[in-house]
Amino acid sequence: MLSGHARLAGVLGWPVAHSRSPRLHGFWLERHGIDGAYVPLPVRPERFAQVVRALADLGFRGANVTLPHKEAAFAVCDEVAPFAHRAGAVNTLVFHEDGRIEGSNTDGYGFLESIREEVPGWRADRGPAVLLGAGGSARAVAAALLDAGCPRVVLVNRTRARAEALARALGGPITVAERPPLAEAALLVNTTALGMQGQPTLELDLSPLPPGAVVADLVYVPLETRLVAAARARGDLAAVGGLGMLLHQARPGFARWFGVEPQVDAALRDFVAAGIPPR
Repeated sequence: MLSGHARLAGVLGWPVAHSRSPRLHGFWLERHGIDGAYVPLPVRPERFAQVVRALADLGFRGANVTLPHKEAAFAVCDEVAPFAHRAGAVNTLVFHEDGRIEGSNTDGYGFLESIREEVPGWRADRGPAVLLGAGGSARAVAAALLDAGCPRVVLVNRTRARAEALARALGGPITVAERPPLAEAALLVNTTALGMQGQPTLELDLSPLPPGAVVADLVYVPLETRLVAAARARGDLAAVGGLGMLLHQARPGFARWFGVEPQVDAALRDFVAAGIPPR
């Protein structure tokens, strides 16, 4: 039951009906007995700035931002965290009582935490990372890996010019290749939509990967993509699906809005995964 003092947050997107974030945050709200709510907020792109300011005026504590609004969120923020600048997008907004709007990006944090959870002892500095794709997710993952000490990031993208632009924007030990240099990779990450339900399958021979390499897929619909299944089938690779990143990236925002540090555990995973095709 909500009271007149309920804390409010939500997720801004267009469309937004597919988002699992309300289910995820709703689980934590119920677990911790918090007087609050987290709601889906479908917002047309041309109304985004107006709606964000209205939510702040209405007393919302903040909101998550999903496609297509992550870049537009920059413009409405009074403060943007350093990593959000590097990632080139804002996915978490915090509304302050004095009217300030603070923006951050938790995608990189969520990615690193998901790897650390699934592969105990993993370190970003263990070797080069190969990233498939050069979109917003690739930028957040690459920035997080570089900041965590990854010695080199290699981008492989259908459009080479886009990958080269991303490499220039991030700077540091990041290069572009025509084909994935798997033989030297300690980490392979699919940041594209390939393998997602309704999208073409990602066809990639994993045999060149050295034993002990980590294969991660940001796709979580289905829960086990063909890429993840192939990595597990080889037996000497570590495989990480995309659900963990979704769960972990939500933690910082929930803590800021509702005042509780939430945890990711099996009960949460099972609850959020309900209804997602396993394969």
